[in-house]
Amino acid sequence: MTYNKAILASFLFFTLAISAQTITSKVVDKKTNQPVPFATIQVSENQGVITNEEGRFSINLEKAQSETDSIYISSMGYEKVGIAVNTATDSIIYIQPKAIELKSVFISNKNLTVDEIIENVENRLEQNYHFDMTQKRLFFRQSEFNKLNKLDVEFKKSTIAELNKKFIDSVVTIIPRKSEYYIETLCDYYGSPEKRKINIIKAAELYDKNNTGSTDALSEKLEKIFKDNVKPDSYLKIKSGIFGTKVQVDSILENNEDATAAKDELKDKKEDKNHFLKYRRSAIQGLFKNMFFQEDPTLNFIRKSGRYEFKLVDYTYMDDSSVYIIDFEPKRREDFKGTLYINTENFAVMRVDYENVKLLRNFKLLGLSYQENIYKGTTIFTKGLDNKYTVKYLEKVKGNTFGVDRPLKVIEKNKHVKGKRKQNELALEIEAGMGNLSKYEIVVFDQKSISETDYNNSKENKSIKPEYLSKYNPEFWNGYNIIEPNTAIRQFTAAPEVE
Repeated sequence: MTYNKAILASFLFFTLAISAQTITSKVVDKKTNQPVPFATIQVSENQGVITNEEGRFSINLEKAQSETDSIYISSMGYEKVGIAVNTATDSIIYIQPKAIELKSVFISNKNLTVDEIIENVENRLEQNYHFDMTQKRLFFRQSEFNKLNKLDVEFKKSTIAELNKKFIDSVVTIIPRKSEYYIETLCDYYGSPEKRKINIIKAAELYDKNNTGSTDALSEKLEKIFKDNVKPDSYLKIKSGIFGTKVQVDSILENNEDATAAKDELKDKKEDKNHFLKYRRSAIQGLFKNMFFQEDPTLNFIRKSGRYEFKLVDYTYMDDSSVYIIDFEPKRREDFKGTLYINTENFAVMRVDYENVKLLRNFKLLGLSYQENIYKGTTIFTKGLDNKYTVKYLEKVKGNTFGVDRPLKVIEKNKHVKGKRKQNELALEIEAGMGNLSKYEIVVFDQKSISETDYNNSKENKSIKPEYLSKYNPEFWNGYNIIEPNTAIRQFTAAPEVE
């Protein structure tokens, strides 16, 4: 490269660098001074983001913007606001609630009953939503929170010196009481509810490695204790209350081909380069496949509308369209209540908020308990150029609890030893309770219909892995549009790794 070409290349690089701009701000209700979640921030017809639950957003401008260029902020029930790009960065943007013009609403809705409105919604599902193949550019964040509410282990008896009360107490202290795990993925998602491919552009994992490291070290220590103290041709009798099961010690100590193969399979799964992609693909598919307009969804308040009571409570504006605000709740045994926001002209559900009204699963027997106690979310749709609605933002939260209050005995027996078959015994009393909360968020930035040929020609980058982050890094997603992290993510920092 000549000197002049080098100078030119450097100049172009510098020009591109300064032309790119990231706007970071917060949208606030002018009347109440409260943040406005899920507001749309639009730069152009095909470029925009959405505010998080704290009203925060960050948007990357892909090309140079002049001082007169603007971004537009809109949200359900608010006036649409245009802000000059050069005044929007690191500021608070106030938006004003919009008055409802009831006359125009009543002209459009023709005084339909609420049941007639819901019937129109169901009849127009095929017209209003995509059931064909599409390509979506999306950002997917999954947040996992685990909490050990109670763990009491009472030591009863042990004939193995290493498995003494001191060791059991140390195990109890090693197990983490709380853990957080965040995984973020930017990708192109191809297909339909039944067929899917995913091309991951970038991904990150944010968690504390010490939590997994301590449990791995514990497993290795327990394996050594068993190897040193239990005979390979023994079997273990594991009893909890009146129930018991046999476990061949060979399968634990890996002295047979089946056990070795099982461990190799587990190792291969951990090292599978395609495992991350398959897991992300499956998670996204599950979220899209359970939309209320799909066949036989869990969220059945439209497909099984006869099982719910509906009430028209108000009107508002969303994306410059007047919408009905309709509350729903189950008549008898159904699981959900919530609110639908339905376009008065084409009867498309533009937003739905839902939550469970009862436990989705509730199991309790002989000291074991399991409950699925939280299932709630929000989905917001936007109309495309083909006049069909696509997901703009999806949030889903699931929670469950698990408990155990049972005695536990592990008995080593060996029929090849003369005398008593029982060789060793460990007896404990365990009382534990734990909870898990999973939160899923998807923002769709762009969607277009594709053909079967387009789908077949799309590729998956199967070798990609997420980058591990021990603390939130605000620079990681520079140059990409995502949904802004909330305060918990921004403040997350893992403890220094234990050597």
